[in-house]
Amino acid sequence: MAVTPKIAPSMLSSDFANLASEAHRMINYGADWLHMDIMDGHFVPNLTMGAPIIESLRKHTKAYLDCHLMVTNPLDYVEPLGKAGASGFTFHIETSKDNWKELIQSIKSQRMKPGVAIKPGTSVEEVYPLVESENPVEMVLVMTVEPGFGGQKFMPEMMEKVRILRKKYPSLDIEVDGGLGPSTIDAAASAGANCIVAGSSVFGAPEPAHVISLLRNSVEKAQ
Repeated sequence: MAVTPKIAPSMLSSDFANLASEAHRMINYGADWLHMDIMDGHFVPNLTMGAPIIESLRKHTKAYLDCHLMVTNPLDYVEPLGKAGASGFTFHIETSKDNWKELIQSIKSQRMKPGVAIKPGTSVEEVYPLVESENPVEMVLVMTVEPGFGGQKFMPEMMEKVRILRKKYPSLDIEVDGGLGPSTIDAAASAGANCIVAGSSVFGAPEPAHVISLLRNSVEKAQ
């Protein structure tokens, strides 16, 4: 089964005062998903958004809300985000080594798609059990910057993790997040990433639709 390109503008780079119109704008420009960075100020130093913002945004869009939980206790967020209307729930393996089975079960019971993320310093082998489990995650997110802040520089050495995952799991959704844009997309796409999170490169572009289309074409070409 071939994986499909999914371009997910990171709403962390949007104008928070106009979140609904920014969401509409991105979907109209051709985005597949909207990437929502949920940070708790503990696991990462920054504090961003939580279930109330997801719930507010859900009233204005039917789009897939791809939630990335950079939090110390992801289990605490499952029910609130499920009720708020989140579509995907990606947690960090670094905080969930002891309870990931319960976490995946809980995410699926709230009708969300479970994903697992790894920080740059975490080895790719850590996620194998979660992908190969009887009740598996459906996406792996390879962080291509240290999580916690937008606008960081892409780490090309993380592409080896993507290559390994793609070779091992041909039909897995593999997401990359951090520093993705026109100058780095080919490296990510050729390594095998198909879900592309892009923040400042999309929101800061004179023509965001052109950037979204360029990202998609690169993934399609690589496949």
